[in-house]
Amino acid sequence: MAAQYGKISVIFDRMGLLYPDAGASLGFTVSLVGIVGIFFGLVAGLYVSSLGYRRSLVWALWIGAGMSALQALHLPFGLFLVSRLIEGLSHLSVVVAGPTLIAALSSDRDRGLAMTLWSTFFGVAFTLLAWFGLPLVAGFGLLSLFAAHGLIMAGLALWLGRALRDVPVPPRAKLPALRDLPGLHLPVYRSPWKVAPAAGWLFYTCCFVSILTVIPPYIAAEQRGYVLGAMPLASIASSMFLGVFLLRHFAAVKVAQLGFVLSACGVLWLWLQPGDPLACLALAAAMGLVQGGSFAAVPQLTLKDEDRAQAGGVLAQAGNLGNTIGTPLMVLALGLAGFSGLMAVLLVLFLGGFLVHQGLAQMRRHLPE
Repeated sequence: MAAQYGKISVIFDRMGLLYPDAGASLGFTVSLVGIVGIFFGLVAGLYVSSLGYRRSLVWALWIGAGMSALQALHLPFGLFLVSRLIEGLSHLSVVVAGPTLIAALSSDRDRGLAMTLWSTFFGVAFTLLAWFGLPLVAGFGLLSLFAAHGLIMAGLALWLGRALRDVPVPPRAKLPALRDLPGLHLPVYRSPWKVAPAAGWLFYTCCFVSILTVIPPYIAAEQRGYVLGAMPLASIASSMFLGVFLLRHFAAVKVAQLGFVLSACGVLWLWLQPGDPLACLALAAAMGLVQGGSFAAVPQLTLKDEDRAQAGGVLAQAGNLGNTIGTPLMVLALGLAGFSGLMAVLLVLFLGGFLVHQGLAQMRRHLPE
């Protein structure tokens, strides 16, 4: 599912070979998926809970598989962008339905582990694309990556369609009318329970992809490939081992806050020693705690499945917004104030993530749920 983003990102420098006349419009091949999430994240949460989580998940996978299959035919550029727009809706449905089902089907003891495992999807996807997708492209061309992605998504749709057929799933909510959608947004944004995971996630996503984008020039050339490949793995390992251990003993929001504080410490280390490989890996590992804690916070803070779907929709919305604005923000800071400006912005964002969770926790203590 995360490969719906990653399959373009890893070959973006070669997309001009497919569409030589597209020019700057090639940027939309990546951003359209995120733009859908920004505008329709909460709407997806409302509709997925009405249409059914299992049905939404399986059909979203089939739609994603169909779009990848069409892309493998080398569509004209305009139609390719339309397919990416539809793929954004598919991606959004999976992001909302998947974790809601996982939380509903997991035991209380294992829910933190399950949600942390889910939270690694971006890092795992980019790692697999680097290990297997790029060699596939080198051997069979760019279109082969789209075909392979379509086959994998179709296989997942078949497997989950059968595996979830007899599994009890959460009841459906009432289908909202279009005229009611604006009014349904505000109560969700005002809820310190539903919006808390998304609020922290916005600060995290502003940093994660942008760090991998702007830090490489400061890492020694002979170590750069190793460090960039190891950073997502360090984040995943931290989530799955230290994060899961902490989630068994502390609230998910506290784990995310610890991750933000340790990430700020990692930024200070990098500020003092620019490009230091250990500092890069330590920063990535610290961010892994934010990653796992943020997703685990959704079922901890919202007990009803409908509320979890709404919280998941806002989380997707915040994640797409952060991914969209993060890199331009870092590039701007770098251009205005150099490396120190970049580090200062990262420090403010990580401390901001800690403080926004602190503020929302205060609100939860003084408001009835």
